Amino acid sequence: MKRFTWSLSQLLLIPLLLVLGALTMLPAVPTLAAGSGTWTLTGSLHVARADSTATLLANGQVLVVGGGGTSAELYNPATGSWTTTGSMHTARYQHTATLLQNGQVLVAGGYNENISPPFLTSAELYNPSTGTWTTTGSLHTARIYDTMTLLANGQVLVTGGYNTTSTINILASAELYNPVKGTWTLTKSMHTARTGHAAALLASGQVLVAAGESSSSFLTSAELYNPASGTWTSTGSLHAARDQHTATLLSNGQVLVAGGQNGTIFIASAERYNPSTGAWNTTGSLHTPRIEHTATLLPNGQVLVAGGLDSNYNYLASAELYTP
Repeated sequence: MKRFTWSLSQLLLIPLLLVLGALTMLPAVPTLAAGSGTWTLTGSLHVARADSTATLLANGQVLVVGGGGTSAELYNPATGSWTTTGSMHTARYQHTATLLQNGQVLVAGGYNENISPPFLTSAELYNPSTGTWTTTGSLHTARIYDTMTLLANGQVLVTGGYNTTSTINILASAELYNPVKGTWTLTKSMHTARTGHAAALLASGQVLVAAGESSSSFLTSAELYNPASGTWTSTGSLHAARDQHTATLLSNGQVLVAGGQNGTIFIASAERYNPSTGAWNTTGSLHTPRIEHTATLLPNGQVLVAGGLDSNYNYLASAELYTP
């Protein structure tokens, strides 16, 4: 089944669809021996999904949520296998998720075509101890293809994305979630309105926001958010313009960006950002070009990439491991 992406040039030409029926699951593939800067295959998800999120839990497992209804599942790095867990209250995709300092997982925003309006402001919390979900405060602005980042002070930064009313609204706005109060407040906006970008918390406490798509082009630009001042500054640009990619902080403090697309071109390439120099360097490419996938740093220093869409807009159940 083909599924169209959310490139702005296509939005006025296609309906908003989500495949919620049963999807073919690829067989599990044993993890292969990994070399430096290379990718290997691991066990497949129970449900093929895209526009989902993946979050590393305190116990070392990875929670994958949504992208195919309300379902969620857990990845065990020790066995390379997946198990199901409790489902969300609201079906959503193109949402964001992050692990809070109390060990719970915050999920916010996203899209659900069966709800009016379909762009969501709602948020909910997952408790790994019980495998259940509870609701929490809602965003000020409904958004999809935004980013969510846990700050050192325990608050959560949400940036950019877009929604639609009569027109497409690409957002530069940003919001902060307070886990103690369960509420959201506005902070300074980014220099560049962007959607489909990626973000990562640096060791310095700043947040790197990289690439994405504006109202007129795919972006190579990147900027840094300073939580202490609530302001943004520009940093080095990527080698390849892309959106719907991932950004993952590595154990050495660098940031891995992988996959994405530029127009109709699906990207397998990856780059690493060095906060010390503000520059980007290329690294090994994915086996499969993919968009709308997830990427999670594992306790052993590897990065798990799972799901997404391939260049034929088919849902992927395959997963890969990156060894820095």
